[in-house]
Amino acid sequence: MTEESAALYVVPTPLGNLADLTRRAEEILRTVPWVAAEDTRHSGPLLKQLGSQARTLPAHQHNEHEAAARIVEKLQAGEAVALISDAGTPGISDPGARVVAAVRAAGCKVVPLPGACAATTALSASGLLDEHFLFYGFLPSKGGQRRQVLEELRQQPCALVFYEAPHRVLETVADMATVFGERTLVIARELTKLFESIHSGPLTAALDWLKEDPNRQRGEFVLLVSGAPAGADDGEGERVLKLLLDEGLSTKQAAKLASAITGVAKNALYDRALALKS
Repeated sequence: MTEESAALYVVPTPLGNLADLTRRAEEILRTVPWVAAEDTRHSGPLLKQLGSQARTLPAHQHNEHEAAARIVEKLQAGEAVALISDAGTPGISDPGARVVAAVRAAGCKVVPLPGACAATTALSASGLLDEHFLFYGFLPSKGGQRRQVLEELRQQPCALVFYEAPHRVLETVADMATVFGERTLVIARELTKLFESIHSGPLTAALDWLKEDPNRQRGEFVLLVSGAPAGADDGEGERVLKLLLDEGLSTKQAAKLASAITGVAKNALYDRALALKS
């Protein structure tokens, strides 16, 4: 092995297409004596295909503290350990961050390898023109908490990047449309896999698009939302909107008048008024 012996190697694994595993990652996984894996049953076939003789350690979200202690012991004994998750880069909305923190705190070497990451893969094909992006990962599973988080992100001027599971994608997109209004949503599904699809369109039409074909609701999702338009709403639009609603104006009337007063898009204010009333 040409790399340092007593080090924790953070090794990205393919999202789906095995050809995306780098040659350096292959070498590490073939030569380290230990592989810490999110699911050893899931990673077993990959290690077998590579001809790896490494022994595996479970390192998932429920045992990260214990796994970190075992990994530190191996490193302090002079042995190398590779850290992998089921797919993509460990520690990026996957287990691994606590392990890396513990290894660094113990004074051991951490060596990161570049490789597959669903967020950056989706961004590169999104066509969004925002100069910056904010990676959030998975939103809360409960509707009220999810909408609260989206509200907190509503005025961010950068592209927003989320992961979502298939059984929650419809309700998440519905909440996004309510909170964000007229923006672009890119739905990246099953990246690098056989049924990969990347769809871009108005956020307000995305829910209907997903419902048109049940197959569009399957797989693992990356959802990318364009950032808030510059100067679109510094809070003044919502302040005026609330005042008008409190005065008894209808949703439509309040949105129209608040738009005329503040210059904020009427459709966005209308969607905001609906959200406030609900």
